[in-house]
Amino acid sequence: MPKNPTVAPSRRRQWGAESRLEPLPTVHPAPSDRKIALARLAIVATVVFWLTYVIYTIARQFINNGTESFRFTMEAISYVIVVTFLTFSALMYLIARHGAFQRFRAHARVPRAELDRHFADNQGSITVLVPSYSEEPDVVRATLWSACLQEYPSLRVVLLLDDPPFPDDPDAAAQLSKSRQLTEEIQRELAAPRARFTDALSVFESRLRQQRPMGITELADLAGQYQWAAAWLENKADNEQRIDHVDEFFVTQVLQGLAGELQLTADALGAALDENMVPPATRLHELYRRLARTFDAELSTFERKLYASVSHEANKAMNLNAYIGLMGGNYRPEETPDGTVLRPVTHAGAGDLSIPDSEYLLTLDADSLLLRDYCLRLVYLLEQKDNARVAVTQTPYSSFRGASTRIERLAGATTDLQHILHQGKSYYGATFWVGANAVIRKAALDDIVETETEGGFTVKRYVQDRTVIEDTESSIDLGTHGWTLVNYPERLSYSATPPDFGSLVVQRRRWANGGLLIMPKLMRQMRERRARGETVPWTEFFLRVNYMTSITWASFGLVFLLAYPYDSRLLSPVVLLAAVPYFLAMGSDLRYSGYKFSDIFRIYGFNLILLPVNLAGVLKSLEQAITSKKIPFARTPKVRNRTATPLLYVIAPLIIIGFSAFTFWRDLNAGNWGNAAFAAFNMILAGLALVSYIGIWNAIVDIWIGVTSPLFVERKPTKQKAETEPESTTLDWRAILYYGDDSGSHRKVRDSIVFAEMLPPVDETREVRS
Repeated sequence: MPKNPTVAPSRRRQWGAESRLEPLPTVHPAPSDRKIALARLAIVATVVFWLTYVIYTIARQFINNGTESFRFTMEAISYVIVVTFLTFSALMYLIARHGAFQRFRAHARVPRAELDRHFADNQGSITVLVPSYSEEPDVVRATLWSACLQEYPSLRVVLLLDDPPFPDDPDAAAQLSKSRQLTEEIQRELAAPRARFTDALSVFESRLRQQRPMGITELADLAGQYQWAAAWLENKADNEQRIDHVDEFFVTQVLQGLAGELQLTADALGAALDENMVPPATRLHELYRRLARTFDAELSTFERKLYASVSHEANKAMNLNAYIGLMGGNYRPEETPDGTVLRPVTHAGAGDLSIPDSEYLLTLDADSLLLRDYCLRLVYLLEQKDNARVAVTQTPYSSFRGASTRIERLAGATTDLQHILHQGKSYYGATFWVGANAVIRKAALDDIVETETEGGFTVKRYVQDRTVIEDTESSIDLGTHGWTLVNYPERLSYSATPPDFGSLVVQRRRWANGGLLIMPKLMRQMRERRARGETVPWTEFFLRVNYMTSITWASFGLVFLLAYPYDSRLLSPVVLLAAVPYFLAMGSDLRYSGYKFSDIFRIYGFNLILLPVNLAGVLKSLEQAITSKKIPFARTPKVRNRTATPLLYVIAPLIIIGFSAFTFWRDLNAGNWGNAAFAAFNMILAGLALVSYIGIWNAIVDIWIGVTSPLFVERKPTKQKAETEPESTTLDWRAILYYGDDSGSHRKVRDSIVFAEMLPPVDETREVRS
């Protein structure tokens, strides 16, 4: 590891990027009565202004003018539909934030001693699954460290590598080799503190069994152990690289944050020592356990693509499913012409693969980081009697502060707004699983598993991979089986946001794809719940529908407003007043999250240039509905350099700006002042968004790449024509014995595969004598 923590950033900081590095408080401050009252007033005002618009603007036009023309009638109807859908989404935002405020005010943090007391008797095992595909090893390493330093008993951390296992590219092979070594390297680093604190706990428990009274000596020993742990973590933090703001968070919040808590405990024990006071032996025992458990994680790596008997479908859901389906079993690797297959066995022997089962699972994206007590607090929540039917709990991830680009800062702002809204959805029972991180009850996954046979092997689907938003569909599946989901009302997890427009396009296009496909499943769930006698609140239903489909109607609605020249008589200041509470609330939430009130205008322009991306995701959903063909999972690029933007998504913002300028000129000459003002507003904000978040030069480069790349064909290296070898007459007995015929004899078998063991030589002379 590098000795100097001050390393020059690899990505140049932009003007207007974020300078703040300190994250928001873990515990949300309780909102005041005034803030909650204003939140309720915003909901009422939105409904009142919408009703006023419909009654006094639209109805009055029909009463005064009648159906003067078919065109005007259709314009009025379509305009009301668009405005109603957009107002509905704004209303759902206001309702969700009101629910979040209620949860923040009611939340009381569980004291540390109560957590330690609970887990002294309850030690349900948990397995952390970190799916990774072509991720930078340094990024994965930080994620693994944040997982294995959880202060939780019986913790296993498994890196699910999904890279091609035998890459031809030297760079890919080097990256894979480095990733494969991560878990072993971390396990070796943890060995010293693990052995030290395990021995210290054993010595203390030996004293307890001897019923020796606890005195100053035992207290001083414990304080010294905590000081040693804090110093070990501080030393590790000093030797970590700090290339960007994510590295800074890892060092200051994950490593030094845990070190600070341990040092604080050591100081408290020292203060008790100064007063000649000794805490109860049970509390000292709990503190020894805490140290031992913090450094006691077991790490391993699993690569499903090394085995022919598990699914190789290219998505995160099946990477998770492949491992979960093997949990609780013992397997003997067997070589076949297709590759290695895992045969279930009753007892594991030498060379066999044994995968322990677990009461809980924690799914964690390879670019996410957890704070130290994530597992402890979330599992404690699941183990309360009232939460016996809670399948998933999570803290919707927050963004890393200190973004080096303007677009990463704004994407982070929308992420932090979504954190608030997801907390509010839990207040109304409308929680959705957010796939970046979650603690899942394994029994709940067993309830929703779907089993099928592919090529003679059993394939289990716990997390559905029918769409690219597998977490959303799994939320519906769990609800259908009577399980619920809850968001824990603290900030305990953080995840990276795209630093450039090209990578953001990939992420947002994926997010926009799939909601429409899941809607029929949601409707079936609602019918089944009502059939069971459950009451489905209208707030839950509307919040779920809005979450899954709002991107569809918002995108098409905005296209109508931008493109169609609606009659100016349909415009009214009242329709603007209906949107004012939404924008004021968003501005307030941005300030609450550490951003600027004026960012509401930046987010509006940001959404304008993302309009083609969202439309593309919606159209992909429709394509899948028609063709029944799965849309490939597109991984968000996570690279130090900029990701090029596809040509369509660079040209489309320019078209939006140009068309808005044309609309402004046309309506200005026609005297349609309302339409002209709206067009000018869109033109200015979309133009600023193009300059700020894509960049003029970057747009030119991406357009040039998009136009010229089809003109070039990569030249493949010439190969000398090999001499034709005579066709082998040797019978491929391996393939025949495996496939049952010679249909598989053309398949190439890797040199590393040995299908059968060589028989020992036969002593012919001995055979004759016998």
